[in-house]
Amino acid sequence: MKEFLKYTLATICGIVILAILAGIMFMISLAGMVASSSAPTKAEKNSVFVLKMDGMVTERAEGDNPLAELIGQVDMEVMGLDDIVSAIEKAKDEENIKGIYLEGGATAFDGPATAQQVRDALEDFKKSGKWVIAYADQYLQGSYYVSSVADSLFLNEGGMIDFKGLGGKNYYMTGLYEKLGVRYQCTRVGKYKSAVESVTRKDMSENDREQRTAYLQAIWQHWLKSMAQDRGVSAEQLNQLADDSIMVFANTSDYLKAKLIDGTFYPDSLKQVIRGKLGLDADDDINQLTLSDMISLRSDKKEKGDKIAVYYAYGEIIDARTSAFSSEHAIVGSEMVNDLDKLAKDDEVKAVVLRVNSPGGSATASEQIWHALKQLKTKKPLVVSMGGYAASGGYMISAPANYIVAEPTTVTGSIGIFGLVPNLSELVSDKLGVTWDGVSTNKHGDYETNLIFAKDNAEELRQMQTFVDRGYETFLNIVADGRGMTRDQVHEIAQGRVWVASDALPIKLVDQLGSLADAVKKAAQLANIEGDYYASNYPAKKEWFETLLESASEEKGTYLDEELKQTLGQLYEPLMQARKDCQRNRLQARFPYLTIIK
Repeated sequence: MKEFLKYTLATICGIVILAILAGIMFMISLAGMVASSSAPTKAEKNSVFVLKMDGMVTERAEGDNPLAELIGQVDMEVMGLDDIVSAIEKAKDEENIKGIYLEGGATAFDGPATAQQVRDALEDFKKSGKWVIAYADQYLQGSYYVSSVADSLFLNEGGMIDFKGLGGKNYYMTGLYEKLGVRYQCTRVGKYKSAVESVTRKDMSENDREQRTAYLQAIWQHWLKSMAQDRGVSAEQLNQLADDSIMVFANTSDYLKAKLIDGTFYPDSLKQVIRGKLGLDADDDINQLTLSDMISLRSDKKEKGDKIAVYYAYGEIIDARTSAFSSEHAIVGSEMVNDLDKLAKDDEVKAVVLRVNSPGGSATASEQIWHALKQLKTKKPLVVSMGGYAASGGYMISAPANYIVAEPTTVTGSIGIFGLVPNLSELVSDKLGVTWDGVSTNKHGDYETNLIFAKDNAEELRQMQTFVDRGYETFLNIVADGRGMTRDQVHEIAQGRVWVASDALPIKLVDQLGSLADAVKKAAQLANIEGDYYASNYPAKKEWFETLLESASEEKGTYLDEELKQTLGQLYEPLMQARKDCQRNRLQARFPYLTIIK
């Protein structure tokens, strides 16, 4: 028996040691492959940067994904706006890169300003004298807007263009909740604060209709002007095409007549067009660089001079990480406060640019971040650069800045507060037969139970409204203090109203229409930097090993999440919002909706 145990234990130890050694060898091997795949790229002569216009463009890519790079999928799923703009700038400066080829047209953008920033970067690239060519089997509207900047825009012989204007319908879940016996109780300040309407109404309020119409029209008119200028037609002609497009375009030759494209052919012919641009023979290979190649491309630009920190704050603002937000990027209040404190104490950082792309969220977390930014501002200049959205809580954290720069199509404002609590009394008591009874030492000792399960909770709702009113007054005072206005002046343009940045400029919610680069330049001026300066991004992107471990730990949840998306379709988002409502802070300074531009 003793011998048996000895050999058994020896075998087990051997298996464990072998597994450990195999794991170590695997990690060493993987590290070697990743190191070789991420080695700096060199552009060969007569190269073309191929930017695939597919997938989703968000504010910033979530660190390196070594496995995706190894199997060549890095350019196909989620792309960071920061990486795309940086790649286009590198292509402009690299003499061996002669042009950019925009391939495909099914990209979705996380906001209208995100699409605009890609387009602006391509416009700047063209000023160097280099060319841009676009080709796709189909163009979704956002992709067409970006691609219309191209010198030559082509379409597959059997392709199509989605050209219909901006808009869409919002979902209203109230009828469903009535059938379930669930009633959402809302306390809010601001007649335009429509985030609650999807669960408290069955249709759109007139105030919401007014603000949506205003900001969508402003964005659309901006897009029309840009597309018309590059396509050599009038904005009025394009707008009429959008009205008639369902019936007008019977075949691809109609797109050509309308000047939306410059030609139609199959992909093999496009290669000859590019070879012609490069002066190559018909059988010569085309040197191509992908987005991942451009990210690792060696740059001759050296970081010299004073450092300006660019801190990326994007996603919903939350108090703490929860399961409902695990699959998406979010601004965690306590984490950002710690980061800002470090930046404030860092003597190497001469100024901070806060890059905001957020619909807001927890009013409590937003206020904590605001306070940290106020503290930072006492030590060094603070400039805000607004991306796709800087609304509600996203505007609250922008307000203390010395200067605010926004893209013309940035969606901002929405200065308002709301509270949202579901009441389950009909479902639980009337339909399921559950009753409640108990004792309390004080009148409101179990107010949360009453809010959710009691039929008569008017007093609790009154108290909650008082809490929301106080939050709104705090918000007004924060904006008034930061923007040099009175409380009443802010209230006049607040009340939850959403503004596009071009309309927010004359009412003093922003100081300048411009890009992130413009914000960095302004920060250098405010810091009295006379010599060289460079921008350094914060927080630092995660290392590949950390990303790999997180991917492995989240793989199951991510898979199930994707399966739900496929199964539920358009119902996925409202159901996920209901799940998030259960984990959100009771007091919300959050934008009512996000517009994904496809």
